[in-house]
Amino acid sequence: MNRAWLILLVSLTALAQIRAADSQSATLPLGSTTPDFSLPGVDGRNHALKDFAEAKILVVVFTCNHCPTAQYYEERLKQLVSDYHDKGLAVVAIMPNDPKSVRLDELGWTDLSDSFEEMKIRAHDRNFNFPYLYDGDTETVARAYGPVATPHVFVFDSGRKLRYVGSMDDSERVQQVTKHYVREALDALLVGREPEVTKTKVAGCSVKWAGKADAVKAYMEGLAAEPVTLAPADADALKTLRKNESGKFRLINFWATWCPPCVAEFHEFVTINRMYRHRDFEVVTVAMNRPEEEKEVLAFLKKKQASFKNFIFASARREKLIDAVDPTWQGQVPYTLLLAPDGQIIEQQIDRIDPLALKRAIVKALDEKKPW
Repeated sequence: MNRAWLILLVSLTALAQIRAADSQSATLPLGSTTPDFSLPGVDGRNHALKDFAEAKILVVVFTCNHCPTAQYYEERLKQLVSDYHDKGLAVVAIMPNDPKSVRLDELGWTDLSDSFEEMKIRAHDRNFNFPYLYDGDTETVARAYGPVATPHVFVFDSGRKLRYVGSMDDSERVQQVTKHYVREALDALLVGREPEVTKTKVAGCSVKWAGKADAVKAYMEGLAAEPVTLAPADADALKTLRKNESGKFRLINFWATWCPPCVAEFHEFVTINRMYRHRDFEVVTVAMNRPEEEKEVLAFLKKKQASFKNFIFASARREKLIDAVDPTWQGQVPYTLLLAPDGQIIEQQIDRIDPLALKRAIVKALDEKKPW
């Protein structure tokens, strides 16, 4: 079997697995009793349904870290908790996704994926004022409720009957909201009335049900098969790189095979490229190795699956090349620049990068230029 047929077979198998994994559990019907749960929270405690027995109304929202729509609702969810806490409302957020079933290209609008450890970071950094629970290992609670996307909201009355299910409001963009579905349902239930709207469709990222791990593996194998190249860069080429007229945000990493910190962190640039390259973004690396070390550099790049633009200094006389990039740079590596499409420096780091901080800078820059 030749390589092309093998890739096709792997792709078809992965597609079948995705379809099987995406088999949707039925969404809980209106009037249903609250399904029980007992799940670990980012606060180090286990949270169970019985813990909220005193609440007049219970809101269960299925949400996650990586989905841009879910991120849009974080502040509104916090505000909901603040506004209705004294009225007897309890809010519980549950992360339903299997982290192993999330592909890197699905992380293009986030700095964090959906692992439990990353949930802890998200909750801390965004100051969540509600329990944030993890259901990603078994998804048994998510299956019982049947969310179709993140976020998906379920509102239960004092008798723990489902009285509203759907989206929080009618637009993920707060400036375009005209209907506050959840707030209107809460206001009605608090005075003993039936909500005017009891069910709405949702908009957001599909729930990542377990079973896609093999499909993710096939995707990673496809990335590993991408060609890796290396070209020499003289002073003019480096000036062009630094000027950045690509129309994209450009992350440039200057490194060398003889630099242990460079080698240790190089995989981070591969991951960053795979996360954001489908947006207006690119990664470029420049090895400060001598030209005669090209084979060694290319072998390293191939091992790391560095299928972005890679250059090597075209001359062993480095000073002119260093000055072509930045006259104030003394030539120490690693050296990393994040450039705007107009060539302005957004981030500049000498020494090892902070991967999370760099991802946040990239997402912020991309979103400010072209919001979701």
